[in-house]
Amino acid sequence: MELCEGRVVIVTGAGRGLGRSYALELARQGAAVVVNDLGVGAHGEAGTETPAQQVVDEIAAAGGRAVANHDDVSDWDAGKRIVDTALDAFGALHAVVNNAGFVRDRMFVSSTPDEWDAVLRVHLRGHFCTSRHAVDYWRGLQKGGTEVDARIVNTSSGAGLQGSVGQSAYAAAKGGIASLTLVQAAELKRYGITANALAPNARTRMTEAAFGATMSVQQGDFDLFDPANTAPLVAWLCSVQSRDITGQVFELRGGKISLALGWSEGPSEDKGARWDAAEIGQAIAKLVATRPAAKPVYGAQN
Repeated sequence: MELCEGRVVIVTGAGRGLGRSYALELARQGAAVVVNDLGVGAHGEAGTETPAQQVVDEIAAAGGRAVANHDDVSDWDAGKRIVDTALDAFGALHAVVNNAGFVRDRMFVSSTPDEWDAVLRVHLRGHFCTSRHAVDYWRGLQKGGTEVDARIVNTSSGAGLQGSVGQSAYAAAKGGIASLTLVQAAELKRYGITANALAPNARTRMTEAAFGATMSVQQGDFDLFDPANTAPLVAWLCSVQSRDITGQVFELRGGKISLALGWSEGPSEDKGARWDAAEIGQAIAKLVATRPAAKPVYGAQN
């Protein structure tokens, strides 16, 4: 039996890049897949319905099951239509993979409110709408006495975990998604729902624009940044085998899977009384000198 046999999975932004790889691997592992994609450009410009249907056709040609959906993940009512697409086509839903997004890269001093709002809307609100309707469905099942074994797989980024020069809106959104994942995991466990996040390091339209030739590195015959490298982890996270894993953020680069530690308490200095402002500088210098070195912000000058 395949890893995801009998599972029904929504993958947003599945027409190209990472989302396409996820949809193909999930179908290969036996899942029925809702391939959601607006067909927009890398910066959110108007697109077509073609990419989603092309992935569906590819899955069908390989003997799998899939349907296309072209709704906007950041629209509340559209989020319900995405969930309903899964229920109408396959009669169930077991996992949502939130992958859709785009970038409007700018240095912070050049960012506009419209660009900022657009990026946060597609990433943060986009992660909210579809998942929220899916949770309503799963919670209803659980309250009705049906055992639920459901998954939310979110997409953060190294930009969200450590920052990235020229991507303030994107980094803020992706950092928010990592925090959202922790809250979802804590709140939804009681309903049989896990929530985990990915911070993939792969070649996509967004990363090629930001990092150029860096995304073409190979190790021998192994394409280090092939989006397909991340797909097996996504399939596993959507399977029944991952039921005990929740509240984690995974980074993946080539064949290396890492578990992000996130924010944790570092060095401290306790005076045992209120600090005087004149004393603070010396205490902070000591804390900064003794803390473990942080990962550098992408693109920052030494």
